[in-house]
Amino acid sequence: MTTFALIGSGWRAGVFLKVARELSTIRCAGVVVRTPRRLGVPTFTSLGACLRELRVDFVLTATPRAETPSFIVEAIDRGLPVLAETPPAADLAGIRALWSAVGDSGLVQVAEQYPLMPSHAARAALVASGAIGRPTQVQVSSTQQYHAVALIRGLLGAGRGPVSLRATRFTAPLVHPLSRAGWTDDEEAHPTTTTIATLDFGDGRSGLYDFTEQQTRNQLRFRRLTVRGSAGELHNDEVVRMTGPRTLVRTPLVRRQTGYDLDLIGFDTEHISLGSDVLYRNPYPGQRWMDDEIALATLLERTADWVHGEGPEPYPLAEAAQDQQLSLAIEESADSDNTVTTSREAWSWASVP
Repeated sequence: MTTFALIGSGWRAGVFLKVARELSTIRCAGVVVRTPRRLGVPTFTSLGACLRELRVDFVLTATPRAETPSFIVEAIDRGLPVLAETPPAADLAGIRALWSAVGDSGLVQVAEQYPLMPSHAARAALVASGAIGRPTQVQVSSTQQYHAVALIRGLLGAGRGPVSLRATRFTAPLVHPLSRAGWTDDEEAHPTTTTIATLDFGDGRSGLYDFTEQQTRNQLRFRRLTVRGSAGELHNDEVVRMTGPRTLVRTPLVRRQTGYDLDLIGFDTEHISLGSDVLYRNPYPGQRWMDDEIALATLLERTADWVHGEGPEPYPLAEAAQDQQLSLAIEESADSDNTVTTSREAWSWASVP
């Protein structure tokens, strides 16, 4: 059993708590909160107070981005590995200061869950297989800022070098039927901003970032992910490629989802396949989890393996710092209406996991 101390009690902290309660390998031993409350586990008003009573394997921060760096530094000063919620700092100065303080420790991972979601993990496996050749462009229109950048960089294998980018914003009316709290019952269209950015990673690799406010929850906007390769293309859940001379083939990625019609196994994700090849298999059959919960459970268990020296780093601080740097550069370019070229930073030189 691997144990962790959770710092924070907001919505995201609650999701981590739920997943940890349902895992047999991970346990939240205590939660650090400003005001004591009933959370089903012991609560403390400081990390120091928590660690005086509990022995834990790592610390998980689910705190506002402006506060996260101080909690990371405190945990590292106490010799504890950290899994920090995204982003690890609010601005570029904050990222630089955090890296200066703890970058060399090798003890900080970041909870970037999007690449671990079943659909994205299956797409990454397909791209890595070489089915569409060398990936040259990734287009993402689904999630915001550092999450989208993580998908773009990961699918391209783009590394942490300088990037030249240009972003523009547009405002148009859009109905917002859903929020984090559920249905809004608001049928009025409100001014809503869309940010579109092109990113040049060099060596023929590029990215397209297209995000509309609240798109992560607004089901009136499709999610879109395209990976263009030298020998084919992946678009959402379909692949076009050549399988032989003068032979173009379009093949769907198919999710085996139980619980429909007379399938009485119960509602669950089993696997995602391309023809007879299984690209992704759900490691938590029977849990009936949504994709986000599957990703968080995978992240927690990979963190546990890493803490015990039994697995690689799940998502190092250097990767998350690069994601946030590019995310901030997109906003800077949109604000200034100018092309922005990012600098090579200290984390650019960190070893690749």
